[in-house]
Amino acid sequence: MCNTKVESPFRQGEVILEEGKPIESFIYLKSGLVKLFKSGVDEKGQIIMIAKPFDFVSLLSVFSDDKYNYSVTALEDSVTCNIKLDDIKKMIHTNGDFALSIMKKMSSVSDMIILESLSLRRKNIHGRVAYILLFFADQIYETDYFELPLNRREIAEFIGKTTENVIRTLSEFRKDGIIKIFGKSIEIIDKEKLKQVSDFG
Repeated sequence: MCNTKVESPFRQGEVILEEGKPIESFIYLKSGLVKLFKSGVDEKGQIIMIAKPFDFVSLLSVFSDDKYNYSVTALEDSVTCNIKLDDIKKMIHTNGDFALSIMKKMSSVSDMIILESLSLRRKNIHGRVAYILLFFADQIYETDYFELPLNRREIAEFIGKTTENVIRTLSEFRKDGIIKIFGKSIEIIDKEKLKQVSDFG
């Protein structure tokens, strides 16, 4: 699909979609990493999800409203494919298999957000931070040594806790020998222990 559509590069930190702007395109992440987030008061927000390559980053609003209900920012240098919304709607009307695949993807994304939110709500601060570290290690980077794409404040927004809580918990994990911290980089030393904290915290 991307081969015949417009590709747009974004540098780390650039805004890809802005909440409240008109929806004109169906946007697919070709490479990189982005965050979907809802703005809040006092510059506080709530991260909805982290999207990786092959995710449709505009999927949550594109068929339910004429304006975006959230913003998207590049966490790493990223490339999106922008497909005119009218073209997508025509394909849905004329191609039943394509329409079904879009519906399945929308359901999958909605289920993931709901289940992740419920899972995090059941955990204490240690369990939530452990969950996020394992998420990046296993689902995003597939390595136990990686650079966190979120700062401490953004992690707090993702898990619904304060920045101070996150900083203190990471420090405790380091002191307990579960992780090593090198600036923004994290190395998971005791993954089994981290999994236990995530599961039972």
